Parts: sequence; C-alpha cells; structure tokens
Amino acid sequence: MRKINFAGGEPFLYPAKLGQMVDYCKETLHLESVSIVTNGSQVTERFLARHGCNIDILAVSCDSFNESVNIAIGRGSGTQVTKLYEIRDLCRAYGIKSKINTVVCRLNFNEDMNRFIEELQPFRWKCFQVLVVPGENDSERRRLRDARRFLIRDAEFAHFCDVHRGQRAFVLESNALMAKSYLILDEYLRFLDRDGREPSPSILEVGVQRALESVYWDEKNFISRGGMYDWSRDQKSCSDTHRDLDW
Repeated sequence: MRKINFAGGEPFLYPAKLGQMVDYCKETLHLESVSIVTNGSQVTERFLARHGCNIDILAVSCDSFNESVNIAIGRGSGTQVTKLYEIRDLCRAYGIKSKINTVVCRLNFNEDMNRFIEELQPFRWKCFQVLVVPGENDSERRRLRDARRFLIRDAEFAHFCDVHRGQRAFVLESNALMAKSYLILDEYLRFLDRDGREPSPSILEVGVQRALESVYWDEKNFISRGGMYDWSRDQKSCSDTHRDLDW
C-alpha cells in the first residue's frame, strides 16, 4: 500500500482518532501519501500544528462559490467559501498540498468557477459528475440522501468541463471513470462494490487479498483518471516545533 485517503462522513468530527490514524500511517507504516477529504467546517490550526506534518494532501469539498447554491445542495451553512480560503492559507503555512473536490450536478453545472480557482490555486481540482450508487443514495424513502434529482446528462458535464479545462489543476471524473476505479473501505473495513452488491468481508477477518476478490476494481480506469500523481507533501520532514506547542 502506498497511499491512504480518509473520507466520510466528516473525518474531523473525530479529531483525536483522526490524528492518531494520520500519525500511525506516516510514522509507523511510512506511507508515501496520507490525505483527508473534509467539508472544512471542523478544520483547525491546532489540529494541523500537531498532525499537519503527517498530512500530504487536504482536500476540501466545495460544490459552488455561491453560498445559496451550497446550502441548496446540502453543503454547509453559508460559510463554505470563506472557510475554503482559510484552509488554503493554513495548508500553505504547514506545507500541505491543498486540493478541492467539486461534484458537478443539476444546481451548479452552469457556474463559471474560474476566477475562484485561479485565486485559490489548488494543486489539484477534481471535478466529479454526480453519481447514483445503488443502495447508497438512490431512494427518497429508504436513504438519507437521494441524488436522483441532482443528476445531469453527459453533455451537461462536458459543458462544465469545457468552461474550466484551461485550469492547470483541473481533473475530471465522469461516471464512467468513477464507477469502478475506486477501492473504498467502510467503517467496518469492508470493500464496497459500486454495483450495489453486498460489501466484502472485513479485511480484519479475512485479509486484504480475499476481501478484494468480492469486488471489481478497474485498474486501467484508475490509471486513465489520473489515479497516479505526485501525491507527497512539499515539505518532506516533520518539524518538531509545531508538535510540542501548548495551545
């Protein structure tokens, strides 16, 4: 294993546990890259001062630079964009690569985000086409989230991509690329299958190799969507100065 990404839910709801896992992955497992995906609301300088030296990439989910659109999507309470700029500055201060994740959907596919991306200068801006996952977000009655009303046509996603293709950090992920090219572990350390089949057995019970046999991973699509890139932090060494600060 070379890289691990902590996503959610919201990882920063459990900062003590997240910090322990981040430190373990870097200091004990010596992974090349440790990244976190967050909505940004709970990111603090205190956490980054203690654990930032073991974080290579901090990705903030931001689907619009219009706060009313973010609220309509269900993302944030009106401070999403302001927080994004604050985290950009914190990442620069602690040598962490800043990344932005955007889900392109019915409410934002016509938005021109170029000015904001140029100001924020993320090293990577990943734009996903909104995806319905069977058993996860495909039912109004049975699920907390129903993504069907946010769906867009491939041509509408292509329009968004055409508007932003000039951005150096721009990375697109259509449904075709996304569906089979991720390996995702749930909270029980089971691999999830995007076809809605049952999760694999937990890797704690049967090991990684046997668990992987229960799911399909498209390595070719993983490569074609840019799954391999420069994913290590700019500052290789971890300064002890921040680790011992008394906040």
